[in-house]
Amino acid sequence: MSRAVNGTVSRRRRKKVLEMAKGFRSVRSKVFRKARESVEKGLCYAYRDRRARKRDFRRLWIARINAAVRNEGMTYSQFMHGLKKASVELDRKVLSDMAIHNEQSFKALMDTARAQLGG
Repeated sequence: MSRAVNGTVSRRRRKKVLEMAKGFRSVRSKVFRKARESVEKGLCYAYRDRRARKRDFRRLWIARINAAVRNEGMTYSQFMHGLKKASVELDRKVLSDMAIHNEQSFKALMDTARAQLGG
């Protein structure tokens, strides 16, 4: 009886890894062992950075809101506290977009927050 050597499955697995390593430089895209190491590390970075992206965007939105609010003589924390007291439930992404593209409605929100803070 002939020996089963698992050749097609191994080739398919290696091909899949080398396909994922396309665009990597030098040995990392051609030699299976180095390609596998690079792909595994790349997948770890991708997993980590999908979560980091959410934090980065939140920081960006907060910085934009803070800049827009400080032009009107308020701080970010006061503004958010005033909105919470006024039960305005807009997230930071929408507030940031309003601060950039729709200044009149953002100023109306600032007035609402200022009125809730009593000043």
